Amino acid sequence: MRAIDTNVLVRLLVRDDARQLAAAEEFVAPGAWVSLVTLVETTWVLASVYALEADAIALAVDMLLNHRQLTVQDAETVAAALEDYRRKPAVGFSDCLILSTARKAGHIPLGTFDRNLARLENAKKL
Repeated sequence: MRAIDTNVLVRLLVRDDARQLAAAEEFVAPGAWVSLVTLVETTWVLASVYALEADAIALAVDMLLNHRQLTVQDAETVAAALEDYRRKPAVGFSDCLILSTARKAGHIPLGTFDRNLARLENAKKL
């Protein structure tokens, strides 16, 4: 299966460049894989460049998890991170994914200096 980079995923989500959107849609039509790194970069771009709020970012991640042509790496872990993110959006999606990945691997608690992240189960403020 082919994979896509952050800029392709962003085009699919924000649909702000008709030419690039058409190329992205054509490329993913037979199916494409989205890595965790690509997903994290994409949520950062959506927040930083496009100034999307947490609820819109959560919706975008949910859409990606349910997209017919896209396969998200470790979708179950991403879905668990999305649940945490929806409950505590101040934490940020990337930190929720770090915690969810640590949980799945059985490496908890997750030590952090981030007080927001530390409010989530299995995270410990140092």
